[in-house]
Amino acid sequence: EAVAELVKTVKATGLESCATLGMLNDGHAETLRDAGLDYYNHNLDSAPDFYGEVITTRDYQDRLDTLERVRGAGVKVCSGGIVGMGEKQTDRAGLLQQLANLPQHPESVPINMLVRVTGTPLENEADLDPFEFIRTVAVARILMPASHVRLSAGREEMNEQMHALAYFAGANSI
Repeated sequence: EAVAELVKTVKATGLESCATLGMLNDGHAETLRDAGLDYYNHNLDSAPDFYGEVITTRDYQDRLDTLERVRGAGVKVCSGGIVGMGEKQTDRAGLLQQLANLPQHPESVPINMLVRVTGTPLENEADLDPFEFIRTVAVARILMPASHVRLSAGREEMNEQMHALAYFAGANSI
């Protein structure tokens, strides 16, 4: 209810609203919709086969169920994933395949590059090859042509050339 009040306040200014609040239970998406929420961000994070390697607090179906609740409430979906977590190229393809095979493509697809944080299990993960990141953006664009493909986490570490290549590959925004 407190978040719904915040959404109403944002909407009153004439801005679009997007929230990232984790898993939603029955009725939550409708409450947010009624408050005026435009987009709900809930990333799948990875391909189903790789998911258990990096996330242990919930299962993949929980994420899909939340996306279904959001879509069922009539709120636009913002869903993508994180690359550079030690996954293989086939895992990145599997993430994009999962997103593209949803009953309706997400309106917004954030492509996040892992930001390593000291003290976390992935702090020593090797950098993802920049061209692998660019390929991921390009495949997202091909598979979901009407979606807004967005450069999200990790973009601060990208140089100007990588930013330019990402836009040429099909990214719409940051």
